[in-house]
This record gives sequence, C-alpha cells and structure tokens, in this order.
Amino acid sequence: MGIPHYISCRVHNFFLHEDTRAVCFSSMVKMVTVYAACALLCFAPLLVVSDPPVLTQPEQVHLSYPGVPGSMVVTWTTFNRTDSLVEYSPWGDILFHKSAKGSVTPFVDSGNEKRKMFIHRVTLSDLKPGSHYVYHCGSDMGWSDMFWFRPIDETIIQPAFALYGDLGNENPQSLARLQKETQLGILDAILHIGDFAYDMHEDNARVGDEFMRQIQSIAAYVPYMTCPGNHESAYNFSNYRNRFSMPGRTESLWYSWNIGPIHIISLSTEVYFYLEFGQELLFRQYDWLKQDLEVKNRAARPWIITMGHRPMYCSDDDQDDCTTFDSFVAIVQGGPDRCFPSPGVDVELWAHEHTYERLWPVYGDKVFNGSVAEPYTNPKAPVHIITGSAGCKEKTDRFNPNPKDWSAFRSTDYGYTHMQVVNHTHLYLGQVSDDQAGKTIDSIWIIKDKHGYDAWF
Repeated sequence: MGIPHYISCRVHNFFLHEDTRAVCFSSMVKMVTVYAACALLCFAPLLVVSDPPVLTQPEQVHLSYPGVPGSMVVTWTTFNRTDSLVEYSPWGDILFHKSAKGSVTPFVDSGNEKRKMFIHRVTLSDLKPGSHYVYHCGSDMGWSDMFWFRPIDETIIQPAFALYGDLGNENPQSLARLQKETQLGILDAILHIGDFAYDMHEDNARVGDEFMRQIQSIAAYVPYMTCPGNHESAYNFSNYRNRFSMPGRTESLWYSWNIGPIHIISLSTEVYFYLEFGQELLFRQYDWLKQDLEVKNRAARPWIITMGHRPMYCSDDDQDDCTTFDSFVAIVQGGPDRCFPSPGVDVELWAHEHTYERLWPVYGDKVFNGSVAEPYTNPKAPVHIITGSAGCKEKTDRFNPNPKDWSAFRSTDYGYTHMQVVNHTHLYLGQVSDDQAGKTIDSIWIIKDKHGYDAWF
C-alpha cells in the first residue's frame, strides 16, 4: 500500500523545503482530526446526556361507572403531580368544548424502592345515555391520546359484557380479541373478576404499571369493572385499592351497580382468607351484602348477578378451596351461599381457576335443575360460571378426571365469556375460545319466568 502520506512527512520532515513541510503538517492535522471524529462517534452513546422522561404525561387511562346515571369516572396515572382535567365533547360537536376537573392522590408502593405515582380521578356528569363522547385527560403539562366511550344507560334493554379473571401482562392470550371487540363497540362493560398483571406489586409496582398500560387499549373505551383476587393481596391490596375507582366507599373491595334489567354485585372473596388485614372487613361486607340484597326492586331489575374471585365450587385438580366439600366462600361466617337464597341470586360469576367451567344450577352442593330436558329453564338455584382462563404466566390448570354431578361443561382453552341480558326473562352466556380462533365453544340460555326466592319453589 505504501507509506501513508502523513507518516512520510513525519519521517522526512526536517529534510523538506519549508513550503513542503507546511503541506505535510496540514495533512497530519487533517488526519488527526478524522481519527478524533471517529473516536467521538464510537463513544457517542456514552457521552450523550438524555433528557429525563416526561413524568407529567398521562398513562394507564381507564373508565369505570360510579353507579350514578349519566356519569363516568376517568382514572389515570402520572409520575409527577399535575392538575387533573378531562376535556370532552359529544361525538360530532366542537372537539373538547366541555371540561371537568377532579382530584389527584399520591400513591407510594410499599416495595423497597418506595416508588411514587399520582392517581388522577375525574367524574364526568350530565352525560346523555346512548350518545358517544370523545375525550382526553391530563393537563397543560401533558395530554393523553384521544379516546371515546358510550355512557352507561341504566335503562338499556340488552346490555352486553365480556367477563374473565386472571389476566396477566405476560401471556395475555385473550387481549387482542378483546381489543377488537371493544373497537367494534359491541360491549357495554368489561368485568374483570380478580387477579391482575401477575402481580401488580412486582418489581416495585412496575409490573402493575405495564399491565395498566396494556389494558388501556380496552379500558379507556368501556367501563372496566373489577373485584380483588388473591394476587392483589400484597401490602394489604394497596395496588388494587389505589389503582381502581369502583362505586361506593370501600376502596373498590365490594360494591354494586345497575345496568338495564340487572343488579350487579361485586364481592371480595379475599376477606375470608386474609384475616390479618382485619376481620372486621368480613363482617362489614356481610352486613352490606344483606342490606344491598334486601332493598332491590326486582320488578325493575329482576336479574341479580354476583361476581367474586374464588369460586364456591370447582372441579380443578389443584386442591384449591373450591375443590373441597365445604369451601370457605360457601360457608364461613354465613358466606354468600347462605346469604343468597333469600333474594334468589340468578347467576354467580367466578375466576381464580385458570379454566372455564359451567355448572348446573347448584346450591348446598346439590343440583337443582329446572327440568331434565331444560335444566336452565326456571332453575331452582343459581347458575355458577368460572371464567379464569384469560391468560397469564401461570398458564391454564388441569381438571379432576372425576368431577361432581354439578359440573356441566369444562374447558382448558384460553378465552373469556360473553354475557348478554336480552330481556327480563332471557339471559345468554357463551364461552369464547382464543385457542380456537374465537369460536364459541359453550353457550346456554337461562330462562326465568319468575325471579327471586319464590322462583326456586
């Protein structure tokens, strides 16, 4: 290749003419400059000082129904304190010409880093049922994307739901299909029956943050109604109690709400298991439940549907409480199975088991079908549905090969459940299999000419 020009200049520098030495010196300077520039480029990633993340940007946006007609709660998170504003407008109106201001609450996770975040809540009022609204949330320090929703109509004739439990941010098998259904506008609400993220408190609550970002794709468009599960128990359920905004004043642990001809009751089955967080919660929930059931107008809302995380009955092969003859949920301290007969609950929704199981109408471990030919026509006991196979890192469970007589249908496919109340007498339930490309693998119609305790005799 020959000797590089700058080396040749260097060797013969003292023997050259003055003008020639100047040319050589200039060549050396240029070469050194090139090498220096290359070195800077190589180490550029180490030298760049980046801006800090935008901690005022809203994220984890989700909706919930506060139980007041014409209202909706918008909840979101920032990592610095900001104002809590929602700008919104009816679809087709001047964009964002309405606004509402809410509150912000600091939440410090109890992990070793003591990470701090700010939970924002804004209640939108005077919404017109049946209309569509567009909105964004945040402040002048940062706004969310634009979302839309349809307010809950307590007089709607045929409300439609997706329901499931045990959805994680790892292996969220059902999420894509739920995103599409939400975008199609076919759901009035989503019921998440406990166990989120797996688990929200892990990695100093970063897993919870990521999960809430994931479900924003559905929860920012339809009310995302929840109940606590055992995977939320860390630090006395603090991540669950702070992140969600359900009706009532129980930090989202138990509550009820109405939609169309349905009265929905959400319970905490965990008060039966985590007594270290206060036995009074068990008695408070029980007293509240009795009172809530006694005052309901069955003529206006004949269907009473409950949801709680741990089932009373199940046939999984995992030795969980529901596999025993006398499960805590069914009998401890006069639990729900003893409380429900008086008002005649129609459907009980559960999760916890990472499977789908439909039961015959059952009470006290016994089957009470309407008839041999039509078991779900005028059944003499509640119908239990277990839907805990939405997808999480723990995969699906196995079944006991010898189920009890009350087990009607079982599946280990990933999926979730559709529910629609068609009128005062007909309710549809169907199980969607994500493993089978969205196929409905099980469905029933519950038909009741009468509701309440009298319908059972």
